[in-house]
Amino acid sequence: MRGWVLARGIPGNARIAGFGTLEGERAVRIGELSRRTGVPVPTIKYYVREGLLPSGELTSPNQASYDDAHERRLRLIRALLGAGGLPLARIAKVLEAVDDTSQPAHKLLGTVAGSVAAPLVPPTGGSEEPSERARQRVAELAERRGWLVPPGNPDGDALALTLSEAERLGHEEFAGTLDAYAEAAEKVAGADLAYVTGRGAFEDVLESVVVGMVLGDAMFGSLRRIAQAEESRRVLGGGGE
Repeated sequence: MRGWVLARGIPGNARIAGFGTLEGERAVRIGELSRRTGVPVPTIKYYVREGLLPSGELTSPNQASYDDAHERRLRLIRALLGAGGLPLARIAKVLEAVDDTSQPAHKLLGTVAGSVAAPLVPPTGGSEEPSERARQRVAELAERRGWLVPPGNPDGDALALTLSEAERLGHEEFAGTLDAYAEAAEKVAGADLAYVTGRGAFEDVLESVVVGMVLGDAMFGSLRRIAQAEESRRVLGGGGE
């Protein structure tokens, strides 16, 4: 299950708070909600119609009020759309999992993480099934590092598929970088966990998982490319560009 690392330290029977104005929150009209979030009023109404955003509390036949939970939900949708680049259909699945109060925390976090993660596709458009050798390499890596990666794990399959593509391109030795990548991934996962578990209320933790899965991937990709350029400059030489 995706997200098992991030679920550590979260009570197994934790649940998510629903929408509704809480004590201390100030209800606002849709225009103010739009101003606060930068989301146009027609778009907010569209999200309500599509079930991405709960309706406001009716204060008159033609007026509704919205609270801090609506504002947070809109900012989450914007993050998933913008930095995450997720289509609305996948965002709807993520939010459906977020709003499901019947699941234990660990299972729910895994569901959310799996919905946010990119679908399993061949990296270069090649075979859709990993080779047995690639699967074996993943299993051996998991054993060396003490990881729990059972057969059928989506990310384990994705990793095996990536190694299969390297083999197909004549770069089987690329698998020799696995432990270096794994060590870096463990450090990043530790930073993820420290951020998530420091968020306090469970609804904040869950939102952090969703945002962290999207923004964390984007941030790590950018940092990796910057580091690659710097390492290339050091090893191969070159100017300041």
